[in-house]
Amino acid sequence: MSSQLYADIGHNITRIDTAMMREGLAACYLLQAGNECAIIETGTHNTVPIILDLLAQRGVGREQVKFVIPTHVHLDHAGGVGGLMQALPAATLLVHPRGARHMIDPSKLKAGATAVYGEAAFAKVYGDVIPVNAQRVREMHDADHVMVGDRRLDFYDTPGHARHHFCVYDPHSAGIFTGDTFGLSYPPLTTENGPFILPTTTPVQFDPEALKASIRKLLALNPERMFLTHYGAIDAPREPGERLLTMVDDYVALAEKAAPGDEGTLLQRLESAMQTYLFAKARDHGISLSDDALQDALGFDINLNSQGLMVWLQQQKG
Repeated sequence: MSSQLYADIGHNITRIDTAMMREGLAACYLLQAGNECAIIETGTHNTVPIILDLLAQRGVGREQVKFVIPTHVHLDHAGGVGGLMQALPAATLLVHPRGARHMIDPSKLKAGATAVYGEAAFAKVYGDVIPVNAQRVREMHDADHVMVGDRRLDFYDTPGHARHHFCVYDPHSAGIFTGDTFGLSYPPLTTENGPFILPTTTPVQFDPEALKASIRKLLALNPERMFLTHYGAIDAPREPGERLLTMVDDYVALAEKAAPGDEGTLLQRLESAMQTYLFAKARDHGISLSDDALQDALGFDINLNSQGLMVWLQQQKG
């Protein structure tokens, strides 16, 4: 395995590239405390060997992994859960109460992703999704906590991106593992103005008011850093958090403006508006990449965000 897949980011935390689609798209994290450790996010089933290889490199026995913790059950975060649990005999799966049943029986997750991507692309990107024995699953509610060695992890219910989403606060690092609640920030788009952060409105449960409340809930903990799944650690998160709150409102306004017209071309209108908006924000932020390079970096998310906004608009009608 390439050593570039792993980066020590301080506080006995290792960032692991999940190798999904491209380098630097999605991360998971190994958190160590004495003889125990936890894996936060799992990537896809194809990520499992990468995680196990890191444990072997570190001399960490598989039985020392106490918890596997996906922030929510979207497959770029939780697709590797079942395979990982098979390989880690002492681990308990900690999952949001709304997501637990999908880890025990992932058939709906698989069917949904296959419908979106097609069977061939699903197999390539996600590999498989394996069920987890219900006896090894523990639901984590708002304000619950666990201990990993002498290290406490606090769980906070954070809907808005998805109703099955929690975030994990680690007082030892004064950091929060944010999943998708605190948006996306790809390192190549960071400038002297700091990280370029944007909300993610992946289908199908985007709820703008809930998302803003969740972002505020995280900021109220006064964290010193955020550990994003997409991608890596960002320090001094208050200012990026304020930007995120504004951008959620901008997304809503963008969607409502694009809504009138032919339903058949709504996604196209949303994608065009989203691209125009994010490119303008990127230029304002001092990003000097070419339009093509910016499209390469953000095109996947522009499409997913637009799909999520389209579903949200349709739900508003209903």
